[in-house]
Amino acid sequence: MRSEEYKRILRCVDKDGDGKISAWELRHRLGRMGGELMLNEEEALGWNRDGLLDLEDVIELMEGGGEEEKMKDLREAFEMYDGEGSGFITPQGLNKMLTKLGESKSIDECMVMIKHFDINGDGVISFDEFRVMMQ
Repeated sequence: MRSEEYKRILRCVDKDGDGKISAWELRHRLGRMGGELMLNEEEALGWNRDGLLDLEDVIELMEGGGEEEKMKDLREAFEMYDGEGSGFITPQGLNKMLTKLGESKSIDECMVMIKHFDINGDGVISFDEFRVMMQ
């Protein structure tokens, strides 16, 4: 991922706009997406002395871990967008997840976003296409 994408992730989770992510902000954002942060996972994160994650921490978390862990994380992220469990990200699934994230888009806008990364032109994003998109 590029630095700008990490900054976008930070801004998305950083509810109070201070440039850092607190445990509460992370739990809140994960909760809105249908996930949760377990205590042992929270403790394993690289919190600064002030108990916050900054941009460097976000980059380290996103790039850390081995290939197997990265694939597992990618699969989990993909499944969040594949709300129907069809094995594909559809315009409707993308719309639903973006709405949960506070970035409402129309179905037509979601179709355009999907078309940009839809390698085989079938109108949906497969896990392989998602993986390529995320590299």
